[in-house]
Amino acid sequence: MGVYELVRSEDAAADLEAARCRLSSTPAAAASTPAAPQRQRLVSLDVFRGITVLLMIIVDDAGSFLPAMNHSPWDGVTTADFVMPFFLFIVGVALALAYKRVPDKLEATGKATLRALKLLFVGLVLQGGFFHGVRSLTFGVDVTQIRLMGILQRIAIAYLVTALCQIWLKGDDDVESGLDLIKRYRYQLLVGLLITITYTALLYGTYVPDWEYRISGPGSMEKTFSVTCGVRGDSGPGCNAVGMIDRKILGIQHLYGRPVYARSQQCSINSPQNGPLPPDAPSWCQAPFDPEGLLSSVMAIVTCLIGLQFGHIIVHFQKHKERIMHWLIPSFSMLVLAFVLDFFGMRMNKSLYTVSYTLATAGTAGLLFAGIYALVDLYGYRRPTIAMEWMGMHALMIFVLIACNILPMFIHGFYWRDPSNNLLKFIGIKA
Repeated sequence: MGVYELVRSEDAAADLEAARCRLSSTPAAAASTPAAPQRQRLVSLDVFRGITVLLMIIVDDAGSFLPAMNHSPWDGVTTADFVMPFFLFIVGVALALAYKRVPDKLEATGKATLRALKLLFVGLVLQGGFFHGVRSLTFGVDVTQIRLMGILQRIAIAYLVTALCQIWLKGDDDVESGLDLIKRYRYQLLVGLLITITYTALLYGTYVPDWEYRISGPGSMEKTFSVTCGVRGDSGPGCNAVGMIDRKILGIQHLYGRPVYARSQQCSINSPQNGPLPPDAPSWCQAPFDPEGLLSSVMAIVTCLIGLQFGHIIVHFQKHKERIMHWLIPSFSMLVLAFVLDFFGMRMNKSLYTVSYTLATAGTAGLLFAGIYALVDLYGYRRPTIAMEWMGMHALMIFVLIACNILPMFIHGFYWRDPSNNLLKFIGIKA
């Protein structure tokens, strides 16, 4: 996303600009594959980011009344569940170009680490609860209750690990085919495989004991709920290893307080929308759960690493047909494997960031990126995507202003005598 502009390597900036501006210096081998101009800007990255930003805005606004546009209450995938993986995927693609050449690995490592820390800090401020009172015009957060994880924090983690892999773990083999590409970056692929195995072992092998939590009830009285677990390998909302690890390491008071499973049939009579609890609602329905938690963010690294490999294809293959074919084959393969895993019980789940979910969203991202590349970079249909290109170039700014309540608070902050008489009311929009 626009985060890429924040975290790219300064040492590699020239290489990145050259890579974005130069699609190919060789003519096409066949008439069916048009030759790539020598100085044509590669706008696919910006357009892809822009579409993802637009999708984020749409699902944020439409998700409240269109269930298909809201996040899935638990198992399954909806439109909204593609936003985060798409951001991670394109960060990986961009890193392959930004770190195409690394003259000083130690210096590049230091700068990548610093940028990740900056992104973590920005995420902590924006999504930790500081800007929370949009209509009440209040701000500030109790540090004993601050949310520690979030979207930008997850991107920072994935960015740092992926950048380190690109800086330190690439071979010197010549690349003339897909197999050569695998050989050159075999250690990066090995890291992704080890992460996947570790995640799977923790998710299905970690023992989850009984636990309890407290919430404030009427009259500011605290009410305690006990959740009975004592299981291994449970992938349900109440007894999964992802939530247990976050509660143990981060502390339940630092987790997201409005979990998606509150909209499930077990927890809402208006499911898939929020609503009153059913009479037989499980005890975990009101428990905090972070959709960007620690263990799930481990698998998010894999999405970024997949994007990195797609970026390598841009670096090592100059013909349009070669690039597109090397994108389509793994994309379709990941989608097929994802549905096979889902069929055999490893359900697609955004909150847990399961392996099947990782493969399905990365495969979809690959297909979308290939389609955008063919449309705007191969056939030159840039005019229909000008708005998306602009949004992609300013994705971080748009995310901060809209998704983090900065713009809504600004609009509500200008009023006449009473906060209800704000700019929205002046232009005829009900606040």
